[in-house]
Amino acid sequence: MTERLVEPLSSEDCQVQPMPDASPAKWHLAHTTWFFETFLLIPHAPGYRAFHPDFSLLFNSYYNAVGPRIARSDRGLITRPALDEVFAYRDAVDASVADFLATADKAMLARTAPVLELGLNHEQQHQELIVTDLKYTLSRNPLRPVYRSDAAIPEDAIAPATEWRTFPGGIHWIGHDGEGFAFDNERPRYRILLEGFELASRLVTNQEYQQFIDDGGYDQPEHWLSDGWAQASSRGWRAPLYWERVDGRWWTQTLGGFRPVSPSEPVCHVSYYEADAFARWTGARLPAESEWEIAASGEGIRGNFLESGRFHPATTLPGTGAAGFFGDVWEWTQSPYTPYPGMRPAAGALGEYNAKFMCNQMVLRGGSCVTPGSHIRSTYRNFFPPEARWQFSGIRLARIS
Repeated sequence: MTERLVEPLSSEDCQVQPMPDASPAKWHLAHTTWFFETFLLIPHAPGYRAFHPDFSLLFNSYYNAVGPRIARSDRGLITRPALDEVFAYRDAVDASVADFLATADKAMLARTAPVLELGLNHEQQHQELIVTDLKYTLSRNPLRPVYRSDAAIPEDAIAPATEWRTFPGGIHWIGHDGEGFAFDNERPRYRILLEGFELASRLVTNQEYQQFIDDGGYDQPEHWLSDGWAQASSRGWRAPLYWERVDGRWWTQTLGGFRPVSPSEPVCHVSYYEADAFARWTGARLPAESEWEIAASGEGIRGNFLESGRFHPATTLPGTGAAGFFGDVWEWTQSPYTPYPGMRPAAGALGEYNAKFMCNQMVLRGGSCVTPGSHIRSTYRNFFPPEARWQFSGIRLARIS
């Protein structure tokens, strides 16, 4: 899947880094390979030698315990190795992993299975980032290049009216129950006392967000957190990322090209600050992550994911009965990203995977249109800084019942 995602790209597409947060596709290809080499093959495969002695410096992301690395903002400067050498690196490591799995004894396989499983989930995260980062890269090109012509096909659909679903207060269990894979930030499972609450039956649409814009939402500080107002003012935010006003109508950049904003599709590419301001403007609020998880835990994992090939949010269809908790857009919550009571990061360098980021970030839930469908679950916790907008992030409203 990772390599299929970069098939439509030129080597130049794979090299560009338009901002520090968006890594080049070539770096993603190499980094996910480095993960298997560093944490599985080098420590556990007898006789394995690193493919290249300098690749750890180039493709280590943030693991301080592993050794030095280049700055995140400099990943686009790695013109060497060339793209074909990165693919050769992937082929060699894949072959070595396959050989390891075929020859290791049962005890070794049992000991390394958690590392292999983490590596697979890690690669799925980077599949999502390849598409997310690529969208920002292509958006900076004034020619408005298309990633795939069959992506983001405009819909002739009308979103159903919003209904409010009520959930009772009381003591609820939150977190992963131990069945199947989960990241360390989803554990341990714990109890929380909540008041009764209501969640909107669907995501906020572009049309609804445009009403906020038309009402002067970006000019009314009373709706905004102080830091959010400062960010919006200093960065000149007047609409979601990728929206542009053309001849009196809003257009947006998609991975299928530049096209008019569809009123019925979920609004996307808004920061936490914008989502919070919109919620305040409506008289509602964003859900707590615990509220979101309680509501979503009874829903099946179905939705518009990476595998659909749409690479863009889709309209919630009337009459489906689906609340749309999964896919389309990551949903901002009002919850800061902090550890669950009793959380214990993994030992060694892999303990840096999540725990070191538990400061100045907000939690998002549910996955998006570029999240692999098999990767998401109701306990999954994504996290981004509150000013981030290039992620496929949107809004679901909540209120006290």
